[in-house]
Amino acid sequence: MGTIPRRSVLAAAGIALAAPRIARAQGGQLAIGTGTTGGVYYPMGGALANMISRGIPGTSATVEVTGGSVGNLQLLGANRVGLIFTQVDAAVDAVRGNDRFRGRPVPARAIAVIYTNRMQAVTTVATGIKSIPDLKGKRVSTGAPGSATEVMALRLIEAAGLDPAKDFRARERLSPAESTNAVKDGKLDAYFFVSGIPTSAITDLGASPGVEIQMIDHDSYTAKIVEKHGPVYFNEVIPAGTYPGQKTDNKQMSVANVLAVREDMPAETVTQLLRLTWEGREELARTHAEARNFKLEGQKTAAAGIPWHPAAEAFWRGVGANLG
Repeated sequence: MGTIPRRSVLAAAGIALAAPRIARAQGGQLAIGTGTTGGVYYPMGGALANMISRGIPGTSATVEVTGGSVGNLQLLGANRVGLIFTQVDAAVDAVRGNDRFRGRPVPARAIAVIYTNRMQAVTTVATGIKSIPDLKGKRVSTGAPGSATEVMALRLIEAAGLDPAKDFRARERLSPAESTNAVKDGKLDAYFFVSGIPTSAITDLGASPGVEIQMIDHDSYTAKIVEKHGPVYFNEVIPAGTYPGQKTDNKQMSVANVLAVREDMPAETVTQLLRLTWEGREELARTHAEARNFKLEGQKTAAAGIPWHPAAEAFWRGVGANLG
């Protein structure tokens, strides 16, 4: 993939970047909000940054290590990044000014629906945990601060009738890599992580000597969550064998991912970004297999969840997408 230009962003700690406003069509700098290094956003964002830096003369694209979707949207709202990866549920909250964005709506606009993020509730056979209610009294990580994992995990925990403030022996807020290490060290019983599949942190856990991975089914709670938070979630299955030692299918809840920009990004810039991304999707797929799910038929207004940037809507109609 080559060298990935990057600067670290600790969005959850409130550290802001003094970055230029956005990348213009004639050049400049474009910061891309991704996620933790153990997920899919970061490597895919690195490949995208390389494509942009090569494909738009005079433009240097950099990737930001962040907590994930919530942090990315906050950075976008503060005009500190120009392009972000985000889950649809977090984007909907941001545009509406709900939940973590109460009183501070973000003028985010979708430019592409890229792939599905899977809620993964991860433990080991040794813990005896087989369901979400079994997490009561256990040491659990609900995801890194600033991540959509945390938002989605708390919604799932609530739907299962648990109180994250009272029902866990300990509730940690760790990245997936940190969570895997904590499980291997016997300091954590289970963790949540929302990402494409497979993801390196969970693969690492499953491949660890003496560990037998257990993915916790939770599809039965999706309808209840949708009833409260809207139709942004749907059920899918992570096939057996996706991770080392995973012996059965995992019935889980999913959400779409989008690339998003601010509503005031110039139309020419959006068109350039989309042309590069769409024409370079095979390059993205060499970085992570989830990019193979970036398809024309996936470009649906309902899947995007938030309004399209007008230039993105025009681009997708121009290449034959039926936005619905």
